[in-house]
Amino acid sequence: MFTLTLALLGLSLGLVANAFPTQRPENGKNWVVIVAGSNGWHNYRHQADACHAYQIVHRNGIPDEQIVVMMYDDLAANEKQPGPRDVTPDNFLAVLKGDSASTKWGTGKVLKSGPNDHVFVYITAHGAPGLLAFPEDELYAADLMAAINYMHDKKKYKKSVFYIDASGSGSMMTKLSDDIGVYATTATNSTELSNACYYDEKRNTFLGDWYSVNWMENSDVEDISMETLMTQFKIVQSNTSHVMKFGNETLANMKVMAFQGNANARPNLPMTLKPVADPGLTISTDVPLEILKRNSSNTDNSLLRSHVNVRDHLKQKMLKVVTLVTGFESEYQKVLSEKMDLTQHQCYKTAVTSYKKHCSIWHTTVYENYLLDLYLLFNLCGKIYRPECIWATIEKVCTEIDETPL
Repeated sequence: MFTLTLALLGLSLGLVANAFPTQRPENGKNWVVIVAGSNGWHNYRHQADACHAYQIVHRNGIPDEQIVVMMYDDLAANEKQPGPRDVTPDNFLAVLKGDSASTKWGTGKVLKSGPNDHVFVYITAHGAPGLLAFPEDELYAADLMAAINYMHDKKKYKKSVFYIDASGSGSMMTKLSDDIGVYATTATNSTELSNACYYDEKRNTFLGDWYSVNWMENSDVEDISMETLMTQFKIVQSNTSHVMKFGNETLANMKVMAFQGNANARPNLPMTLKPVADPGLTISTDVPLEILKRNSSNTDNSLLRSHVNVRDHLKQKMLKVVTLVTGFESEYQKVLSEKMDLTQHQCYKTAVTSYKKHCSIWHTTVYENYLLDLYLLFNLCGKIYRPECIWATIEKVCTEIDETPL
């Protein structure tokens, strides 16, 4: 009986070990990629988030040579921040793949991770269904999935965790497989808008994004050598709207320290933070307008009127594209109200490129809120209308001579 008991005990311990992954990379390292995917003073919060994330992982023992930070360098430079670089989708994907030869500008630093390593990736940016908007180009969900699968096939990690803060960020991870050792959480589902927070009267801009602030402040105040990723997820979820999780949820039983710190190092002492009574939550696409409203130096309403007029003008352009492509009221209403499953990735890429070229440049303060209308192009391609018809209609509608109400 005693022998049987020991055998059963050994079996149960083995099952527990398999159910709860080891916390430390065996003979491996911890690597981190941090991306602020925007530029401009009104997007100050994205770079502030990235700097905060860097301070967390650096404070918890990950050396700078194992941290890659991608930030646009149009804010005040800080020599303590490691390696600001040109923030493009191609550079980001090259960083993940460890392809230094394909990076342009910046330090050329890429992930040099291997089969025993843990990789933590944090991205804060603007988003829309199926894409993240970088300063000059877009990172599409299909390309991100291809890069993650490449990393898995080439044994670039043992376990990996992604945190993504952007509107529609859930759409970036819907195709994430649960058998490649990757766990991801996102600020929103596939269609919801993210929130900015902590408006600063002195700087006239927002200092954080709500999902990001929640996970980072949690990492600041908790002993992350004891707290699990699932606990952190539930804490963030309790304070936000539709935070989502994807991939291998078994990894969520691991400690936060296993990815946001050096699991072989002594954990840093938790901080004490003062509670914020009113975080001033503002929908991300309304941030430029809210800044204009709050700016005490804005003595007249001309800038506000211009912003609203251009927003409405471009909205009508997009609706006209949908009207002409669908041709029928019933189909028009479906495109406006449903969430399609995108299979025509090239159709969507080309439609977005055409819309940006002919209708809008949303990387400026005035136009960034029109990312929320891209779900209509997403749906048009999801309905499998002829791509050539969609592209031609966008060009026709957007190049019509009319009076833009600036």
